[in-house]
Amino acid sequence: MGKFKAEHISCSEEHLEGNGRHGRIILLPGSDGRARAIADRLNGVKVKEHPRCHHFYWGTLDVSASKANAKPKSRNAETTVDIGVISSGMGTPSMDIIATELLKLGGRTFFRIGTCGSLQTELAPAGSVVVATGAVRDEATSLRYLPSEVPALPTFDVLCLVKSLVEVHGTKYPKVNFGLIHTKDSLYAREFGEGPQAAENERYMRLLKAAGVLASEMECSQLFTLCSLWNQKASAKKPISVAAFLAVVGDRDPFAPVAKQKIATEGAIDLCLDTAILLHKKWGTQS
Repeated sequence: MGKFKAEHISCSEEHLEGNGRHGRIILLPGSDGRARAIADRLNGVKVKEHPRCHHFYWGTLDVSASKANAKPKSRNAETTVDIGVISSGMGTPSMDIIATELLKLGGRTFFRIGTCGSLQTELAPAGSVVVATGAVRDEATSLRYLPSEVPALPTFDVLCLVKSLVEVHGTKYPKVNFGLIHTKDSLYAREFGEGPQAAENERYMRLLKAAGVLASEMECSQLFTLCSLWNQKASAKKPISVAAFLAVVGDRDPFAPVAKQKIATEGAIDLCLDTAILLHKKWGTQS
């Protein structure tokens, strides 16, 4: 068999190389608009376009760009992080396709930057950020891979890095909460009460709130599931890492005012990029 050729994205194996032996850190927002906005923070950005608008942007991030780094540093190979950005699209079926093709091309570190609606409106109001510690698999895509009893989890070591950033530099970000999130496969039925099963869907969402689930979104459980499965066949020297940074854009109202949405989205991006920098520093100490 020859090299894998992706059908739904335009990048290839060489585009995912970087950061020494660790590979490029891949950021997965839901929309190409957010992907472009994140790419604007990078240096030397290039783009591989695709007809489906899953454009792949790649460039470098200065270590000195970190909100958690007070001392600017000169730009060189040792003070930059290789970053790639591509939209996953909406929902777990789209995430399944994009993430699987990236994994087949050699991607090994994935940070989702998404949006969510709060289920705990006092604890995680609109304008805040949620870092997922696990995902309720309320969708069918991941069930094609594993039974529902198997949890969908991010990488513990990465969560520890994020936690350390928030503990030391928390005032540089909006309010950040860590906890379980809910991944659904229907926005309008499950969360907004459309269709003849409205009562059942409302009951289910009340149950999640009572269980303490922080927020609801539409992609994380599949990304976590895929990375967990691929990690089983990755060599010890090439582990797969994954985390999710979610901007809370709605609470009692499904969609908060634009100003609050922007605060949350920018905060999620800041925290994600700072985590990428901290992970890169950790790799450096292990080399």
